[in-house]
Amino acid sequence: MKETAELNGVIVVNKPMDYTSFDVIAVMRGLLGQRKIGHCGTLDPNATGVLPLLLGNATKAQDIVPNHDKEYVAGFKLGMTSDTLDIWGKILTENKSQVSKAEAEEALKKFVGEIEQIPPMYSAVQIDGKRLYDLAREGKEVERQSRKVTVYNAELLSFDPENQSGTIRVKCSKGTYIRTIIDDLGKELDCGAVMNSLQRVSACGYNIEDAVDFLKAREEENREKLLTHVMPVESLFTVYGYVAVSEPQAKRFSNGGELDINRTFLGKKGCEDGEIYRIKTKDGVFLGLGKVNKEKNVIKFYKKFS
Repeated sequence: MKETAELNGVIVVNKPMDYTSFDVIAVMRGLLGQRKIGHCGTLDPNATGVLPLLLGNATKAQDIVPNHDKEYVAGFKLGMTSDTLDIWGKILTENKSQVSKAEAEEALKKFVGEIEQIPPMYSAVQIDGKRLYDLAREGKEVERQSRKVTVYNAELLSFDPENQSGTIRVKCSKGTYIRTIIDDLGKELDCGAVMNSLQRVSACGYNIEDAVDFLKAREEENREKLLTHVMPVESLFTVYGYVAVSEPQAKRFSNGGELDINRTFLGKKGCEDGEIYRIKTKDGVFLGLGKVNKEKNVIKFYKKFS
Protein backbone atom coordinates (compact mmCIF):
# COMPACT_ATOMS: atom_id res chain seq x y z
CA MET A 1 0.00 0.00 0.00
CA LYS A 2 1.32 3.42 -0.95
CA GLU A 3 2.03 5.48 2.18
CA THR A 4 -0.06 8.65 2.40
CA ALA A 5 -1.09 11.04 5.16
CA GLU A 6 -3.75 9.49 7.40
CA LEU A 7 -7.28 10.65 6.73
CA ASN A 8 -9.72 11.43 9.53
CA GLY A 9 -13.37 11.45 8.60
CA VAL A 10 -16.26 9.49 7.13
CA ILE A 11 -16.84 8.22 3.62
CA VAL A 12 -20.13 6.55 2.76
CA VAL A 13 -20.01 3.71 0.25
CA ASN A 14 -22.85 2.17 -1.75
CA LYS A 15 -22.04 -1.51 -1.20
CA PRO A 16 -22.88 -3.82 -4.12
CA MET A 17 -24.11 -7.41 -3.92
CA ASP A 18 -21.70 -10.30 -3.41
CA TYR A 19 -19.27 -8.22 -1.34
CA THR A 20 -18.91 -8.47 2.42
CA SER A 21 -18.48 -5.27 4.40
CA PHE A 22 -14.87 -6.33 5.04
CA ASP A 23 -14.30 -6.83 1.29
CA VAL A 24 -15.30 -3.19 0.82
CA ILE A 25 -12.94 -2.04 3.56
CA ALA A 26 -10.05 -4.00 2.04
CA VAL A 27 -10.54 -2.35 -1.37
CA MET A 28 -11.01 1.12 0.10
CA ARG A 29 -7.79 0.76 2.09
CA GLY A 30 -5.95 0.39 -1.19
CA LEU A 31 -7.83 3.16 -3.01
CA LEU A 32 -7.36 5.69 -0.21
CA GLY A 33 -3.91 4.55 0.94
CA GLN A 34 -5.44 4.31 4.41
CA ARG A 35 -4.77 1.50 6.89
CA LYS A 36 -7.11 2.53 9.69
CA ILE A 37 -10.72 2.01 8.52
CA GLY A 38 -13.77 0.81 10.44
CA HIS A 39 -17.46 0.78 9.60
CA CYS A 40 -20.90 1.39 11.10
CA GLY A 41 -23.33 -1.49 10.67
CA THR A 42 -22.43 -4.66 8.78
CA LEU A 43 -24.31 -5.44 5.56
CA ASP A 44 -24.75 -9.05 4.47
CA PRO A 45 -23.14 -10.00 1.12
CA ASN A 46 -26.58 -10.16 -0.56
CA ALA A 47 -27.56 -6.71 0.72
CA THR A 48 -26.65 -3.43 -0.95
CA GLY A 49 -26.57 0.22 -0.01
CA VAL A 50 -25.32 2.63 2.63
CA LEU A 51 -22.14 1.55 4.43
CA PRO A 52 -20.49 4.39 6.39
CA LEU A 53 -16.72 3.89 6.67
CA LEU A 54 -14.79 5.51 9.53
CA LEU A 55 -11.32 6.77 8.67
CA GLY A 56 -8.43 7.40 11.08
CA ASN A 57 -9.49 8.83 14.42
CA ALA A 58 -13.16 8.53 13.38
CA THR A 59 -12.84 4.83 14.28
CA LYS A 60 -12.93 5.98 17.92
CA ALA A 61 -16.59 6.86 17.31
CA GLN A 62 -17.58 3.30 16.39
CA ASP A 63 -19.13 2.54 19.78
CA ILE A 64 -20.57 5.99 20.50
CA VAL A 65 -22.32 6.95 17.25
CA PRO A 66 -25.56 8.54 18.53
CA ASN A 67 -27.80 7.79 15.55
CA HIS A 68 -28.25 4.07 14.90
CA ASP A 69 -31.56 4.32 13.04
CA LYS A 70 -31.66 2.75 9.61
CA GLU A 71 -33.95 2.70 6.59
CA TYR A 72 -34.32 -0.12 4.08
CA VAL A 73 -36.11 -0.93 0.85
CA ALA A 74 -36.71 -4.69 0.66
CA GLY A 75 -38.30 -6.99 -1.87
CA PHE A 76 -40.42 -9.97 -0.83
CA LYS A 77 -42.14 -12.98 -2.34
CA LEU A 78 -45.24 -14.54 -0.80
CA GLY A 79 -46.04 -18.25 -0.78
CA MET A 80 -42.56 -19.42 0.21
CA THR A 81 -40.44 -20.02 3.31
CA SER A 82 -36.73 -20.76 3.68
CA ASP A 83 -34.27 -21.65 6.42
CA THR A 84 -32.57 -18.23 6.10
CA LEU A 85 -35.85 -16.30 5.72
CA ASP A 86 -34.65 -15.08 2.32
CA ILE A 87 -34.53 -16.33 -1.27
CA TRP A 88 -30.87 -17.36 -0.98
CA GLY A 89 -31.47 -20.09 1.58
CA LYS A 90 -32.91 -23.59 1.34
CA ILE A 91 -36.57 -23.38 0.31
CA LEU A 92 -38.67 -25.19 2.91
CA THR A 93 -42.23 -24.68 1.65
CA GLU A 94 -43.97 -23.40 -1.48
CA ASN A 95 -47.66 -22.80 -1.98
CA LYS A 96 -50.04 -20.82 -4.15
CA SER A 97 -50.95 -17.63 -2.29
CA GLN A 98 -53.77 -15.27 -3.28
CA VAL A 99 -53.14 -12.17 -1.21
CA SER A 100 -54.47 -8.79 -2.35
CA LYS A 101 -52.57 -5.51 -2.11
CA ALA A 102 -55.06 -4.27 0.50
CA GLU A 103 -54.51 -7.38 2.63
CA ALA A 104 -50.72 -6.98 2.42
CA GLU A 105 -50.96 -3.29 3.41
CA GLU A 106 -53.23 -4.05 6.35
CA ALA A 107 -51.00 -6.85 7.63
CA LEU A 108 -47.88 -4.69 7.38
CA LYS A 109 -49.40 -2.12 9.76
CA LYS A 110 -49.13 -4.65 12.59
CA PHE A 111 -45.33 -4.40 12.51
CA VAL A 112 -45.11 -0.66 13.20
CA GLY A 113 -44.15 0.53 16.69
CA GLU A 114 -42.24 -1.30 19.41
CA ILE A 115 -42.34 -4.97 18.46
CA GLU A 116 -40.76 -8.22 19.59
CA GLN A 117 -38.44 -10.06 17.20
CA ILE A 118 -36.72 -13.41 17.49
CA PRO A 119 -33.30 -13.16 15.77
CA PRO A 120 -33.04 -15.55 12.79
CA MET A 121 -30.71 -18.54 13.08
CA TYR A 122 -28.71 -17.18 10.16
CA SER A 123 -27.55 -14.04 11.97
CA ALA A 124 -24.43 -12.79 13.76
CA VAL A 125 -26.07 -12.85 17.21
CA GLN A 126 -23.95 -14.74 19.76
CA ILE A 127 -25.33 -17.32 22.19
CA ASP A 128 -22.88 -18.91 24.64
CA GLY A 129 -19.98 -17.50 22.63
CA LYS A 130 -21.11 -18.96 19.30
CA ARG A 131 -22.53 -17.09 16.32
CA LEU A 132 -26.01 -18.26 15.36
CA TYR A 133 -25.06 -18.64 11.71
CA ASP A 134 -22.23 -21.03 12.68
CA LEU A 135 -24.69 -23.17 14.62
CA ALA A 136 -27.16 -23.03 11.73
CA ARG A 137 -24.50 -24.25 9.29
CA GLU A 138 -23.93 -27.21 11.62
CA GLY A 139 -27.61 -28.00 11.27
CA LYS A 140 -28.39 -26.90 14.83
CA GLU A 141 -31.26 -24.70 15.97
CA VAL A 142 -31.19 -23.21 19.45
CA GLU A 143 -33.72 -21.28 21.48
CA ARG A 144 -33.41 -17.51 21.05
CA GLN A 145 -34.83 -14.83 23.29
CA SER A 146 -37.08 -12.28 21.61
CA ARG A 147 -35.82 -8.71 21.49
CA LYS A 148 -37.61 -5.39 21.46
CA VAL A 149 -36.99 -3.23 18.41
CA THR A 150 -38.78 -0.16 17.08
CA VAL A 151 -40.21 0.14 13.58
CA TYR A 152 -40.93 3.84 13.03
CA ASN A 153 -42.56 3.34 9.66
CA ALA A 154 -43.35 0.44 7.31
CA GLU A 155 -44.78 1.22 3.90
CA LEU A 156 -45.83 -1.04 1.02
CA LEU A 157 -44.17 0.59 -1.99
CA SER A 158 -45.40 -1.87 -4.61
CA PHE A 159 -47.29 -5.13 -4.94
CA ASP A 160 -47.90 -7.45 -7.90
CA PRO A 161 -50.94 -9.65 -7.15
CA GLU A 162 -50.16 -11.95 -10.06
CA ASN A 163 -46.61 -12.75 -8.95
CA GLN A 164 -47.44 -12.29 -5.25
CA SER A 165 -44.37 -10.15 -4.78
CA GLY A 166 -43.66 -6.57 -3.77
CA THR A 167 -41.37 -4.09 -2.02
CA ILE A 168 -41.54 -2.39 1.36
CA ARG A 169 -39.76 0.58 2.91
CA VAL A 170 -38.92 0.22 6.59
CA LYS A 171 -37.43 2.82 8.94
CA CYS A 172 -36.29 1.15 12.15
CA SER A 173 -34.01 1.08 15.16
CA LYS A 174 -30.70 -0.72 15.50
CA GLY A 175 -30.95 -4.52 15.63
CA THR A 176 -34.10 -4.83 13.50
CA TYR A 177 -34.10 -7.76 11.07
CA ILE A 178 -35.99 -6.98 7.87
CA ARG A 179 -35.96 -10.69 6.97
CA THR A 180 -37.83 -11.38 10.20
CA ILE A 181 -40.42 -8.68 9.47
CA ILE A 182 -41.05 -10.29 6.07
CA ASP A 183 -41.18 -13.78 7.56
CA ASP A 184 -43.64 -12.58 10.20
CA LEU A 185 -45.65 -10.83 7.48
CA GLY A 186 -45.92 -14.17 5.68
CA LYS A 187 -47.15 -15.80 8.90
CA GLU A 188 -49.69 -13.03 9.44
CA LEU A 189 -51.00 -13.59 5.89
CA ASP A 190 -50.93 -17.37 6.46
CA CYS A 191 -48.94 -18.07 3.30
CA GLY A 192 -45.25 -17.62 4.13
CA ALA A 193 -42.85 -15.04 2.70
CA VAL A 194 -39.17 -14.64 1.91
CA MET A 195 -37.05 -11.56 1.34
CA ASN A 196 -35.59 -11.42 -2.17
CA SER A 197 -33.70 -8.11 -2.11
CA LEU A 198 -32.42 -5.64 0.47
CA GLN A 199 -31.06 -2.13 0.05
CA ARG A 200 -30.10 0.06 2.98
CA VAL A 201 -30.98 3.61 1.94
CA SER A 202 -30.06 5.35 5.21
CA ALA A 203 -27.82 4.62 8.20
CA CYS A 204 -26.34 6.69 11.05
CA GLY A 205 -27.72 9.91 9.54
CA TYR A 206 -26.25 9.32 6.05
CA ASN A 207 -28.37 8.67 2.95
CA ILE A 208 -27.83 6.76 -0.27
CA GLU A 209 -27.36 10.14 -2.01
CA ASP A 210 -24.23 10.65 0.13
CA ALA A 211 -22.72 7.35 -0.99
CA VAL A 212 -19.84 6.70 -3.38
CA ASP A 213 -20.47 4.08 -6.06
CA PHE A 214 -18.07 1.36 -4.91
CA LEU A 215 -17.68 -0.48 -8.24
CA LYS A 216 -17.07 2.77 -10.14
CA ALA A 217 -14.54 3.94 -7.53
CA ARG A 218 -12.69 0.62 -7.74
CA GLU A 219 -12.56 0.87 -11.53
CA GLU A 220 -11.39 4.49 -11.64
CA GLU A 221 -8.79 4.21 -8.82
CA ASN A 222 -8.88 7.99 -8.42
CA ARG A 223 -7.87 8.87 -4.85
CA GLU A 224 -8.22 12.62 -5.32
CA LYS A 225 -11.79 12.20 -6.52
CA LEU A 226 -12.60 9.99 -3.53
CA LEU A 227 -11.20 12.59 -1.14
CA THR A 228 -13.94 15.02 -2.22
CA HIS A 229 -16.48 12.61 -0.66
CA VAL A 230 -14.78 12.41 2.76
CA MET A 231 -16.93 14.14 5.39
CA PRO A 232 -15.59 15.45 8.72
CA VAL A 233 -15.72 13.30 11.86
CA GLU A 234 -18.06 15.89 13.34
CA SER A 235 -20.76 14.86 10.82
CA LEU A 236 -21.34 11.76 12.99
CA PHE A 237 -22.47 13.94 15.90
CA THR A 238 -24.66 16.66 14.41
CA VAL A 239 -27.60 15.52 16.60
CA TYR A 240 -25.70 17.09 19.52
CA GLY A 241 -25.52 20.78 20.21
CA TYR A 242 -22.11 22.44 20.43
CA VAL A 243 -20.17 24.67 22.78
CA ALA A 244 -17.60 27.12 21.40
CA VAL A 245 -14.65 27.56 23.76
CA SER A 246 -11.76 29.99 24.15
CA GLU A 247 -8.18 29.10 23.30
CA PRO A 248 -7.21 28.33 26.95
CA GLN A 249 -10.36 26.21 27.34
CA ALA A 250 -9.60 24.37 24.11
CA LYS A 251 -6.11 23.56 25.39
CA ARG A 252 -7.50 22.39 28.71
CA PHE A 253 -10.11 20.17 27.06
CA SER A 254 -7.58 18.71 24.61
CA ASN A 255 -5.47 17.66 27.60
CA GLY A 256 -8.43 15.86 29.14
CA GLY A 257 -9.49 18.64 31.50
CA GLU A 258 -12.97 19.67 32.62
CA LEU A 259 -14.69 22.89 31.52
CA ASP A 260 -16.53 25.14 33.95
CA ILE A 261 -20.13 25.34 32.70
CA ASN A 262 -20.43 28.94 33.91
CA ARG A 263 -17.58 29.90 31.59
CA THR A 264 -19.62 28.70 28.59
CA PHE A 265 -22.98 29.80 27.18
CA LEU A 266 -24.57 26.81 28.95
CA GLY A 267 -24.22 28.74 32.21
CA LYS A 268 -27.05 31.02 31.06
CA LYS A 269 -28.90 28.65 28.74
CA GLY A 270 -29.01 25.73 31.15
CA CYS A 271 -28.39 22.05 30.43
CA GLU A 272 -29.28 18.57 31.67
CA ASP A 273 -27.03 16.15 33.51
CA GLY A 274 -25.44 13.64 31.13
CA GLU A 275 -26.05 15.73 28.01
CA ILE A 276 -23.34 15.43 25.38
CA TYR A 277 -22.05 18.44 23.44
CA ARG A 278 -19.63 18.94 20.58
CA ILE A 279 -16.70 21.04 21.80
CA LYS A 280 -15.39 23.46 19.18
CA THR A 281 -12.96 26.36 19.04
CA LYS A 282 -14.20 29.87 18.30
CA ASP A 283 -12.92 29.28 14.75
CA GLY A 284 -15.15 26.21 14.38
CA VAL A 285 -12.51 23.49 14.79
CA PHE A 286 -14.08 20.31 16.22
CA LEU A 287 -12.10 19.11 19.24
CA GLY A 288 -14.28 16.30 20.58
CA LEU A 289 -17.21 15.54 22.84
CA GLY A 290 -17.93 16.64 26.38
CA LYS A 291 -20.54 15.36 28.86
CA VAL A 292 -22.37 17.55 31.39
CA ASN A 293 -21.85 16.78 35.09
CA LYS A 294 -24.35 18.90 36.98
CA GLU A 295 -23.07 17.84 40.41
CA LYS A 296 -19.68 19.42 39.70
CA ASN A 297 -21.16 22.00 37.29
CA VAL A 298 -18.63 21.06 34.63
CA ILE A 299 -18.45 19.62 31.13
CA LYS A 300 -16.30 16.54 31.56
CA PHE A 301 -13.95 15.33 28.83
CA TYR A 302 -15.70 12.47 26.96
CA LYS A 303 -13.89 11.81 23.68
CA LYS A 304 -11.16 13.64 21.80
CA PHE A 305 -11.07 13.79 17.98
CA SER A 306 -8.79 16.76 17.24
